[in-house]
Amino acid sequence: MRILGVNAVFHDPAAALVVDGRVVAAAEEERFTRRKHGKEPVPFSAWEQPAEAAAWCLARAGIDAADLDAVAYSYDPSLVEPGQEGTDDGWEQLRTDYAARAPLFLRSALPGLDPGVVRHVGHHVAHAASAGPAAPRSAATGSDCAVLVADGRGESTSYLAGQYRDGKLEELATQRLPDSLGLRYEELTEHLGFRRSSDEYKVMALASYGTPRFTDALARTMHATGDGGFVATPTDLSRFAPRRGPADPITAEHADLAASMQRRLEDVLLDLARWLHGVTGSSRLALAGGIALNCVANTRLHDEGPFDEVWVQPAAGDAGTALGAALHLAAEAGDTITPMPGADLGRAWTDDELEDVLRRARVRYERPDDIADTVAATLASDGVVAWFQGRSEFGPRALGNRSLLAHPGRAENLERLNDVKGREQFRPVAPMVRTERAGEIFGRGPVPSPYMLFVHDVAPQWRDRIPAVTHVDGTARIQTVDDTDRPRLAATLAAFEERTGIPAVVNTSLNTAGRPMVDHPREALETFGSAPVDLLAIGPFVVRR
Repeated sequence: MRILGVNAVFHDPAAALVVDGRVVAAAEEERFTRRKHGKEPVPFSAWEQPAEAAAWCLARAGIDAADLDAVAYSYDPSLVEPGQEGTDDGWEQLRTDYAARAPLFLRSALPGLDPGVVRHVGHHVAHAASAGPAAPRSAATGSDCAVLVADGRGESTSYLAGQYRDGKLEELATQRLPDSLGLRYEELTEHLGFRRSSDEYKVMALASYGTPRFTDALARTMHATGDGGFVATPTDLSRFAPRRGPADPITAEHADLAASMQRRLEDVLLDLARWLHGVTGSSRLALAGGIALNCVANTRLHDEGPFDEVWVQPAAGDAGTALGAALHLAAEAGDTITPMPGADLGRAWTDDELEDVLRRARVRYERPDDIADTVAATLASDGVVAWFQGRSEFGPRALGNRSLLAHPGRAENLERLNDVKGREQFRPVAPMVRTERAGEIFGRGPVPSPYMLFVHDVAPQWRDRIPAVTHVDGTARIQTVDDTDRPRLAATLAAFEERTGIPAVVNTSLNTAGRPMVDHPREALETFGSAPVDLLAIGPFVVRR
């Protein structure tokens, strides 16, 4: 079966292609249109069809829209309950009508498509299918696992808990709106002066600077109910800290409120996970939904929760529902689902194509005999490197394909990189480390950790050696690098260690504030030309400042 998955509701429009149960390609529309999250600067583009991402997915497989057996649309308007409290946000009828007309919109976006092959998949079912079937297999349990999905909202719910057995999902609990863990976190994000449904990761970073002194008060309106559900209703956040404007200073009260909501979220998730484990008895948990991008909460689930293994979909936000919807239909059709091969599912260019771009741009470039050593030498001398290699990542994390790299031993590099990217100075940057060295430097949290979705304690003896990547609370959101999966990147880490004695480098996304991650070689050159970056490593070539 050749199945195209599509997300085109709420935000993060994306497309994914699954052929005979195998993930072939996946990409977010923002990487093509350069509108971050599919929202700006066009107000209604949050509902845009991922026409360019879908066309690229088909081209990657060498097929046309007419060749598709099905298109899976990750929102089912039949699941919307009219008049239900919490669903009428002023856009509900328009959103429902838009989703119902998906076959017509998709036919316009993909010439040759038969509208009759379009099928709707429930939003949270799509999230669940992006996690459970896509997760690595276990020698003991195979593909069976528990699954937990939590986000702002789907059609009429905000949460799903269930289990996969023999490739089929059994839903065990849902939570109807208006109760929503994700919406409460979004409201906090907005209250703190950030953009809701976009900047929640900033709140998670800010929480480390605060004291969770409001947790008990927040528990009155945000707690698990013991039956697989929860209460999460709006509360007046001004009781704890004044509403902040985007340009206003961040106070200790703001940090304390962020810390309190973060702690409350973690506690509720732990209670839900314990209930789910008690019902399923599973040793493995797969997570998806926007809340699964909360690395601190994921780590508490891993360390304090009842499951032996916790796996998080790297594209856990709404973009991942395109992949999940396609996998769900593939499983329904009887295809055997192959685990997700990794997050590098986007566009790539051959060496010849990259060289052609460099020539056309009329920049001076080199092809060094050992690019890993060349990059390591620049990093060791405190240069910043733009790293453009292989296929782009699916999801919000830079995982060593579209990255900015720097020396982690220079404390000032945190401020330096935040200035390069135009970010707030309280936000941390992350380290990447070879898998076999991770245990020596980082404790707590799972290893390997290839998707940067957990936080790890930095060993006390290493905190002064890698201050740029050690957050204020002594943790780091690490990415482990396997020699086999990413040999060029692993060789660069090894060469950097030979020069410095440090087996880790700073890794942050290759973009500047408000812009999507770099995807095309042309964008890599534009970023290199406009930002204080010392070296561009693009395929086997380097461009020097």
